[in-house]
Amino acid sequence: MSLTAARRPTTLPPRPAPFRGAGLGLLLALLATVVWSGSFVATRDMADSVPPVQAVFWRWIVALAAVAPFAARPFWRQRGLIRRHLGFVALASLFGVALYNTLVHQAGLTTSASNMGMIMAASPVLMAVHARLGGERLGARRVLGLALAVAGVLLLVGDGSLAVDLAPGDLWMFGAALSFAAYSAMLKRKPAGIDGLAFLFATFALGALMLAPAYAVSLAVQGGFPVAAGTVGPLLYVGVLSSAVAFFAWNRAIALIGAARAGVVYYLQPVCVALLSYALLGEELGVLGAACMALILGGVALASARGR
Repeated sequence: MSLTAARRPTTLPPRPAPFRGAGLGLLLALLATVVWSGSFVATRDMADSVPPVQAVFWRWIVALAAVAPFAARPFWRQRGLIRRHLGFVALASLFGVALYNTLVHQAGLTTSASNMGMIMAASPVLMAVHARLGGERLGARRVLGLALAVAGVLLLVGDGSLAVDLAPGDLWMFGAALSFAAYSAMLKRKPAGIDGLAFLFATFALGALMLAPAYAVSLAVQGGFPVAAGTVGPLLYVGVLSSAVAFFAWNRAIALIGAARAGVVYYLQPVCVALLSYALLGEELGVLGAACMALILGGVALASARGR
């Protein structure tokens, strides 16, 4: 027996359990996905009574008020660090706060909540495209998955035909999916040291500032919206739950498990949206919608699958 072998411990030390962090990350991603599914229904429900820009502006004012008691102090402590990385924070705010949500609310005017949810299901595939542009190899399996998911989306919005005649709302949702994918890809490069709540508060505040000029124009041209249960209720939902709670959960999930694994959970969104829109809005999914959903989910699952 060698001296090295003699000194080798007879029992191995317990291996660290990575599941705790991974399990929490998956649960947070699921929470964000379910809450965001409800936001598509809420957005579609108030589309006829609240102009899109006004809805998004008040969404972030409500979100700021919701996170301020928890995030104002961390933000103030880290104001110097945030100022040094202001360009990154502003770009994340543009894609994730101002642009993405405005496009979603604009889409709600001319497409169904089910279509909105299923088109957004392609955003994890767009995250893979961002990864490829960043130098990551996709491989044949991920490319095939991307093609299947895109085909499912095109069949959905083309009513069963690949000769797509896109509705305006579908085009807005494609833009929203691109914007959200860019935001999620950026989160992987969030500067180290910036607290999650401080980052959230900064992006919400910058997003509201970006939207303020457009809000003023909309108010002057379109007038305000009626303050009633049918408008205030959905705004509180998208402001507190879909913005403050869901964005914090999603950002934390990506920090724990990465954008790709969080994206796997995000694939459940069209199922949640379809069920909610059927129950609350009476929107029928139909055989074609179910087939397209299966194609989209299969494609994005294949695109994100990893080898051994």
